[in-house]
Amino acid sequence: MNRAAVRRRVLAAALLAAASFAAPAQNLLIRNATVHTATAQGSLEHADVLVSGGVVRAIGKRLSAPAGAQVVEAEGRPLTPTLFGGITELGLEEVSGEKSTVDQTVALGADTKEMTVRPEFDVTLAYNPDSVLIPVARIEGIGWTLLGAGTAAGGSIVAGQGGVERLDGGPDPIGPRALFVRLGKDSLGLSGSSRAAQWMILDQLIDEARGRLPSGHHAALLTPAGRQALLKYLDGGGRIVFGVDRAADIRQLLRWSSRHKLRIAIAGGAEAWRLAPQLAAAQVPVFVNPLSNLPSDFDQVGASLENAARLRAAGVAVGFSEGGAAHNARKVRQLAGNAVAAGLPWADGLAGLTRVPADTFGVAGDVGSIAPGKRADLVLWSGDPLDVAHVALQVWMDGRAIPMRSRQTELRDRYLRADNGLPRAYPAPAR
Repeated sequence: MNRAAVRRRVLAAALLAAASFAAPAQNLLIRNATVHTATAQGSLEHADVLVSGGVVRAIGKRLSAPAGAQVVEAEGRPLTPTLFGGITELGLEEVSGEKSTVDQTVALGADTKEMTVRPEFDVTLAYNPDSVLIPVARIEGIGWTLLGAGTAAGGSIVAGQGGVERLDGGPDPIGPRALFVRLGKDSLGLSGSSRAAQWMILDQLIDEARGRLPSGHHAALLTPAGRQALLKYLDGGGRIVFGVDRAADIRQLLRWSSRHKLRIAIAGGAEAWRLAPQLAAAQVPVFVNPLSNLPSDFDQVGASLENAARLRAAGVAVGFSEGGAAHNARKVRQLAGNAVAAGLPWADGLAGLTRVPADTFGVAGDVGSIAPGKRADLVLWSGDPLDVAHVALQVWMDGRAIPMRSRQTELRDRYLRADNGLPRAYPAPAR
């Protein structure tokens, strides 16, 4: 199918979606698709997907459409779950250079000489479902993201908590919270200019949370609310996401988390491949950026294009994340495609955008796969979803077709209008 045909189909889908997105979930039958389920079923050719009440009801061949159901002829094209946008600031940031639009960090100790550690800080409370960046990601097939807390001067290596947000316009996160901690070079200014001090601080935080350092002690780092927040993540509770790249730091992290019985994940992991067997044995998922392939700093001397492939070959669950920037969430499938080009099996590339993050962050009952009983968050593609030469033709959330429009497409269409006698910035008057 040529690009002109793709654009016609996208336009037709947008017109349909504009009328249906705000409507209640409807019966839907997507017929004759290549269904990439992201489950043990794998990929099913010439399969139908039946949706009712916002959830997938059946997957099979020659399914019957209920009376009044919308029928979409997929013509063999790929159908996937909506994709994970990575660990991002979608809905927490509009323009990174404009501080009034950035809400993912806390720096309550910026004006004091005392370190302030606030694990109770929860970025989901600042989430804006009306962010203009969300439709930009959504029309690229991105249906959900993990909001991440970031570190800032005057803060601490423990950045705070985040959670999974579906990009359906709803305000509330789904699933459990995750706690974010940053290790290595980027946090040296928050830990006395020493990596060794990072482990000292983390050990003290655990002592405080468990009551081994009395509340109100002059050296205490946590507030009472911070103690309660941190306790949720101890002894195998919620997932703690460590931003870390250097192999030596990852080795210490594995020892430390094993000693304290913590459930962790790694974001970044540029040198994680060097510890692939240990990460697999500890069942630690790693969310990599496969474009990190050069020694851009001393924490990434061993960066490799084959990072994801080597990790997965050792049995590590591999996901993808660009590194936080909200405006780049839509590029995450390019990351997966590059990992596949560097040796990662295609099915694992898709899993890194669907099943792996859903399992890791406790939302697999809602998103991350196509299966009966799961939310009907689906994407129909013009071709291979891991190939940026192809596009999302239509995205459904809870079985509702979303408008395939964003501020970017509206600006494009505004300035590509045919000459109407007015300057190009002005649309023709409504008739």
